[in-house]
Amino acid sequence: MTEKNKQQTRGEKMEEDRKNRLIAEIKADFEARREARRSIEKSWELNMNFVSGNQYCDISPAGELIQEDKEFYWQSRRCFNHIAPTIDTRLARLARVRPVLEVRAFSDSEADIKTARLCSSILRSVKNRLDLGEIVSRACIWSETCGTSFYKVIWNFDDGNIIGTDETGHSLREGDVNVIALSPFEIYPDSLTAESMDEVKSLIHAKAVPVSEIRERYGVEIAGEEIDDFPLVPFSQAGGWKKPMDSAAHPVLEDAAIIIERYSRPTEKYPDGRLEIVAGETLLYEGPLPYRNKDRGERTLPFIRQTCIPLAGSFFGTCVVDRMIPLQRAYNAVRNRKHEFLNRLSMGVIAAEDGSVDADELSEEGLYPGKVLIYRQGSPAPSFLDCGSMPSEFHEEEERISDEFILVSGMSEISRNSANPTHVTSGVGLQLLLDQDQNRMQMSVESVERAIKEAGKQILHLYKQFASAKRVLSMTGSGGNTELFWFSSSDISADDVQFDTGYERTAEETREEILELLRLGLLKNGEGAFDDDTRNRVLEALGYGSFENARDISSLHLKKAERENLMLAQRDVEADPYDDHSLHIAEHMRYLLSGGEEDKAVKERVLRHIGSHRKGA
Repeated sequence: MTEKNKQQTRGEKMEEDRKNRLIAEIKADFEARREARRSIEKSWELNMNFVSGNQYCDISPAGELIQEDKEFYWQSRRCFNHIAPTIDTRLARLARVRPVLEVRAFSDSEADIKTARLCSSILRSVKNRLDLGEIVSRACIWSETCGTSFYKVIWNFDDGNIIGTDETGHSLREGDVNVIALSPFEIYPDSLTAESMDEVKSLIHAKAVPVSEIRERYGVEIAGEEIDDFPLVPFSQAGGWKKPMDSAAHPVLEDAAIIIERYSRPTEKYPDGRLEIVAGETLLYEGPLPYRNKDRGERTLPFIRQTCIPLAGSFFGTCVVDRMIPLQRAYNAVRNRKHEFLNRLSMGVIAAEDGSVDADELSEEGLYPGKVLIYRQGSPAPSFLDCGSMPSEFHEEEERISDEFILVSGMSEISRNSANPTHVTSGVGLQLLLDQDQNRMQMSVESVERAIKEAGKQILHLYKQFASAKRVLSMTGSGGNTELFWFSSSDISADDVQFDTGYERTAEETREEILELLRLGLLKNGEGAFDDDTRNRVLEALGYGSFENARDISSLHLKKAERENLMLAQRDVEADPYDDHSLHIAEHMRYLLSGGEEDKAVKERVLRHIGSHRKGA
């Protein structure tokens, strides 16, 4: 063997040793983070049990989830679940926080207005394509149950339109953004005391996946195994729970491996950060953070945190389920003792002298109506003991606990039960009660809004990084018209725009607001009349946009001019004799002044097209 070959072999051996040390270090780091968070995981599992109705379980002194046994076989152990309807009500309220992302221009310049319009259209397109509302709903379920949920914003190179094929014949796609809702069980920060995502220096995303998925994604063969560790097995892959969770009901994933992704923020040694991915004993990836998803093109963690109720000095938040569990235990105990007392009153407790009757027969059949009871001569006849009447303390305690449910959960009976215990009859009074419930949820609502706003920024950052070639975006505009946008990464800016996140109005709310504006006369022009454009917009908002007589011909000319602008970016277009030439010329000039003059070829085509309009005028 030559000296060169020896050096190459020595280098390969050193590289292999380095990778093995890195794999061992990542796995040890992961196990240390799991152990530090184990008690928090058990509290999440306990919350999930109580929400699902399995409310006779607890965490043992050893830190394991155990089932509580009956002290007596005859004890009643029914569950009277007040937690689930409370969570349903809160989720219904949070469902009104729709992912409406509108981008406002940073200034009044035509370029900023055009950029803001394009960015808003991209976000609306992503929302419709991914069904972002459903993703937010899944994240809200996790945050309301466990206190925290996460979003992962990534660029999927296997998504988007097909742009060609590789040398093996596989389709090449242009790629697109994906947003994934994650449970807190999958996220392991380096510090449990960090109060925000910005304070986390490194974060591990770990879950069990089938080895076939690893083979398809990374082209590496990993030995599979059976994994039944609940925090690592996603419900979507294991089929979910088939019954209330206990030691034998954990989801199981066959032929799988745990994939560990460790993300580290940029440091002096690694200015672009680090991403290391390990599965089994194999290092699947090692390199810089893949996404420039922070302001000014910096790289950061592609995760967004959402909490139900934040905790001081804690990365993971809490939720109302944590606060309601003691009340739920007390309520179940009171109701069950009450039912046991009612059973004693209805069925009775029989007293009989020893040996006077057949005790086995009496215990099995009781004293049913018409029963012929034979007892020993000279013995007193069996009789029912006087159990007294139902103590009033049962009812008083039940009412007290019910009131505490309202205090702890923040959901009054008017929201949770559609009941009005206060006997308020005025509409203003009822609305004030509903507003109070909404105010109690304000922290959860603001967390959802911040998460959606941050997701919108990261989506635009990923498009700016990866959408290098010209793309076409199809959107449904006003009046049901389809609008096409040609854009590339240079047309997108996520740093010079301001995001508006708010509630998505229902159709009824929109109609009421428009009718109120009409009654106040705020939509009239300076002459006290409605112009054609305002009239058409009002009719469209009221659902009459498809009527031919509700369409102003000038708006149709402007739409045609916008379509011609898109075509002029690719080829020459001649003006039609039926065009309203003044409207078309104004729209084409607006296109030139808003950035179209930067491309000389496009500028010449637009000027030739404007010349054809002037000839026909």
